[in-house]
Amino acid sequence: MMDPRKMRILQAVTDDYISTAEPVGSRTIARKYGLGVSPATIRNEMSDLEELGYLEQPHTSAGRVPSDKGYRFYVDVLMDPVELSPAEREHLREELLSKQRAMEHTIHRAARLLSALTHYAAVVVAPRPAETAVRGLHLTPLDECHVLAVLVTEPGFVENHVIELPAPMSDEELDRLAARLNEFLRGKTLRQVTRGFLSRLREEIDSRSVYDETVELLMNSLGSGSEERVYLEGALNLFEQPEFRDVERAKPVLGFLEQEEAVASMLSGLCSRAGTRVVIGQEHSRAEMKECSTVTAAYRIGDSVVGAVGVVGPTRMDYARAVSVVEALAESLSEALSHVLRRPA
Repeated sequence: MMDPRKMRILQAVTDDYISTAEPVGSRTIARKYGLGVSPATIRNEMSDLEELGYLEQPHTSAGRVPSDKGYRFYVDVLMDPVELSPAEREHLREELLSKQRAMEHTIHRAARLLSALTHYAAVVVAPRPAETAVRGLHLTPLDECHVLAVLVTEPGFVENHVIELPAPMSDEELDRLAARLNEFLRGKTLRQVTRGFLSRLREEIDSRSVYDETVELLMNSLGSGSEERVYLEGALNLFEQPEFRDVERAKPVLGFLEQEEAVASMLSGLCSRAGTRVVIGQEHSRAEMKECSTVTAAYRIGDSVVGAVGVVGPTRMDYARAVSVVEALAESLSEALSHVLRRPA
């Protein structure tokens, strides 16, 4: 049973281990945390906490460290919230809002800020065009055989693609093609546009092969940028943590972080519901992440969740600081991207 004294001792052990990276003994707790009980009493309580699965004792040390179960109880029940200072919050807003940047540059800057403020590996998953509804498609001739296709999706993302036409088309033909494409595509996501859908579209537009081939080229090009892009910063920060100074121990984590699709899937899954998520050690589904913790949050444009931000570090993470920074970064990034998309072209 977790009585108040055990909770205070678990909190003290966890705080001290996060700070020092050294296993914690009963005398340390008695000396530093003023709990009003003797080292012998603290030692007995720590033994009980170990039996309950909240603490572990490394083989080479007389001290104890939190287990994944201990960290989970700490995060859910014991952790004292930490607020970013007004200066830090203003720094985030200034860095993301004050400079005139394209969306990609804003997201990349957000990843750098997140890494710098936490000293962990930082990941930002960019919005995925394939999951946003088409607002409009514009076709502008560049020369006789090339056209600029501008795809606008909700809530205002813009993609530009240069298409080489299979045969010359007049301006009138391009206008007619764009009008029919917009009738079919508007309000749908690129992921909803199936092969069968394209076949029906081509049949209704025109039976000529030039239209048929042009539609195929357009849709293949528009779909080519539909995968989530992951911005990773500060992966080498992991080597600053005592847990990962052994390169062989760090390799699985670094290898996983290089897999954009897997990282995007993990973060997007964690951010599928509102709020900040903390995943600790063995709670991860990926074997490579079992010695890490992640703190993630979604960012939005309007009411729509469009991406995710997060940090990856050891289970001995400064959770209070990480949660505070991730929440503030997600909030500032949401504001910055809304500003970018409102800006006149």
